[in-house]
Amino acid sequence: MEILTPKATRRSTRVRVEIPITVTSMDRRHPFAAACVALVVSPQGCGFQASRALPLETPVLLSDLPGGGSSSARVASCLPLGHDGKCFLIGVALYNHGNVWGIPDPPEDWNCATHPATAATNAAPKVATRSKEAWPYNLFSSHGEAHFGRK
Repeated sequence: MEILTPKATRRSTRVRVEIPITVTSMDRRHPFAAACVALVVSPQGCGFQASRALPLETPVLLSDLPGGGSSSARVASCLPLGHDGKCFLIGVALYNHGNVWGIPDPPEDWNCATHPATAATNAAPKVATRSKEAWPYNLFSSHGEAHFGRK
């Protein structure tokens, strides 16, 4: 028997970037603090590379964001990258949605302006220039992603 369900749609476009961030667990049962790299961002959250897995629903603080800001989030997904257990792609959902990433001229469906803390700085995040077939981007669907510098 085939079950038909409506195709899931994204709330907003994901943007591939390389933004260094500091991630700190706010749960004493799951201590974690590390310098990480956000690889894909949206106003609802991000996916970052980490050296260790984090349990789902773990509250985290994302700090050292562009412009010096910080934002709180929760772990929404955690995927191993490769088979050696040395690298993970952790997806987090921001508690307060917005362009905390300092993306200049964000996609129209973000429905937000550049975050005020980052608007005062001239430092724009580094936009990824890797091939979409390269790791870890080949883990993502090509639907609903934006690539700065491409028209």
